[in-house]
Amino acid sequence: MCEPQDYAPLPDRDGFVTRSILSMSSVLARLRLDDGAETRLSPSAPAKLVGTIVLIMLTSLARNYLFVLIMLAAVLVRAAFLPRHALARTAATASAAALVALVLMLPAALLGQPRSAITLATKALVTTGLAMEVALTTPSAQLTGALRAFLVPNVVILTVDLALRSIVRLGEAALEVLTALQLRSVGRNTNKQGSMGGVGGVVLVKAARAAQDTSDAMRCRGFEGSYDLQATWRPRLSDALWASMLVAVIALFIVLQRQV
Repeated sequence: MCEPQDYAPLPDRDGFVTRSILSMSSVLARLRLDDGAETRLSPSAPAKLVGTIVLIMLTSLARNYLFVLIMLAAVLVRAAFLPRHALARTAATASAAALVALVLMLPAALLGQPRSAITLATKALVTTGLAMEVALTTPSAQLTGALRAFLVPNVVILTVDLALRSIVRLGEAALEVLTALQLRSVGRNTNKQGSMGGVGGVVLVKAARAAQDTSDAMRCRGFEGSYDLQATWRPRLSDALWASMLVAVIALFIVLQRQV
């Protein structure tokens, strides 16, 4: 009893856990969907989804670079009205896509076709910007519900809807377990891979519980596996305005294509 009981744990490095936490946080930042605030002039989700797909197709098929520049100007104008966090995510994602396209087309630029590399990078910037603006300005529930307007099977809609929510929630659970592991680590741990296996086991158990809770909740609410289009889509007056703008863009595309 007279001997000292001081405990001095051996120093250890937690770089493995720290890098895992940082990687998980970066992935969740990209996967997390923010329910966008719609304005009075915002079209309905099906109309917005159709218009975005058409614009992406026109931009991808355009042979006249002027049309791509016009679409880029439209994307930049729309991005100027986004909230700060949405603008940052849109700019970062679109810039990354353009940079990847430019790197992939670097051999063509070195072989004497720099215009092809610039055109492809600009198209990637425009199309990615369009997709991000729609995703960040439309609630995820409306986007998945809009798929019903295209006669997408209910199983596909249900899978996408649940995946968008479950992946983020399970990722947050894994992040909490990693943080708890880092705070409770005392002394030198020579079996960090085993600790990561424990984290995976906890996430698996939480996933099983979440699946059972979701199934029970859907059964209690009388969900029969079908999405009612009338409950998720109501035509708006702004749909006609955006439809006329889309027709004008298509006409501009045809005129500029003939000049090539």
